[in-house]
Amino acid sequence: MKIGELAQRADCLVETIRYYERDGLLMAPERLSNNYRNYDEHHVERLVFIRHCRALDMTLDEIRLLLDLRDRPDQDCVGVNELLEKHIDHIVSRIEALSALEAQLRDLRNRCQANDTTSGCQILRALTKDAF
Repeated sequence: MKIGELAQRADCLVETIRYYERDGLLMAPERLSNNYRNYDEHHVERLVFIRHCRALDMTLDEIRLLLDLRDRPDQDCVGVNELLEKHIDHIVSRIEALSALEAQLRDLRNRCQANDTTSGCQILRALTKDAF
């Protein structure tokens, strides 16, 4: 199949497929006599796997490791479990950081006195200072 059909089947942009090929996540397909790329079902399956991992916010390095583990079916799940534990820890840290950011933004938003035109916008004033 051509790259456009692969993109459609995996719900992915053509440029993303080319990027994954350049980055080594997706193996280069064979070339036909007209130099078109010729993808097969293995490419579809691998690309769908990559897309699922990206939907879980995994980095390309994490995906590369999972693909390596997946390509060696004789391995146990220890490596996969370790990777997922690290990823979960990362997500928990991000949630904590985003919660702190939300609290800062809510505090900043609560400074607004929209009907007080004499002192200017308190939000803009707070953002001008070093800390709020």
